[in-house]
Amino acid sequence: MTVIVDNMIKSQAVDYNDNQTNNPISQVVKPKLWHCYNARSLRVLWALEELNIDYDVEVLSFPPRYRQPGYKDINALGTVPYFVDGQAQMTESSAICHYLAGKYGSGLLDISIEHSEYANYLNWLYHGDATLTFPQTLVLRYRVMAPKENTQQQTADDYEKWFVARLVKLSQYLSTRQYLCDNRFTMADIVIGYALYLGELLRLSHHYSPQLHDYLKRLKQRPAFIKAQQLGIELNPFSS
Repeated sequence: MTVIVDNMIKSQAVDYNDNQTNNPISQVVKPKLWHCYNARSLRVLWALEELNIDYDVEVLSFPPRYRQPGYKDINALGTVPYFVDGQAQMTESSAICHYLAGKYGSGLLDISIEHSEYANYLNWLYHGDATLTFPQTLVLRYRVMAPKENTQQQTADDYEKWFVARLVKLSQYLSTRQYLCDNRFTMADIVIGYALYLGELLRLSHHYSPQLHDYLKRLKQRPAFIKAQQLGIELNPFSS
């Protein structure tokens, strides 16, 4: 695994604005992830570690569209994750996890289409970002990252309530289960687990039921999570 961290990029002589011959995308020969510490790209990093895939990662300051000159020449959205694997170029964390489980997992972290829990697996896989992480991003934007003179605190408060209301299904479901699908750890747990972890970072975890606390604790004890979560810690946007 090759790791490039923020200001080390310049010392590696990577020029995002160079021609196609020297473009970092054209030089990717194994799966590569562009990542910010504790951002949604952590889902992908965690999945790569669980699957023991040989990959490269470039760690950027958050938010990279403002703090990493030239990054939008690689990813026009300027967001993370950005993931490249051969001709595949992806920006959605849940979709990348889905892709990795199918291409590299050999059944380890996904569920086959013939399985009775396949639909349940897909639902949780996309529930994590569409239902749980979406309101969290508004709390992050208007409470954590906003300047002190921000006047939209009510927006953050409203979306905190939105997030809490959408924990009900997950909390009820985990009252009788250790994991989300097939009585084992799957990619759905990575996607949902990250949403709960982000809630913890945003100081929303006091809303969690005992089963949600236990579930998150169980996930955070996994060696792959521990390793992935430490990568880029020197660029922690929550440190202040």
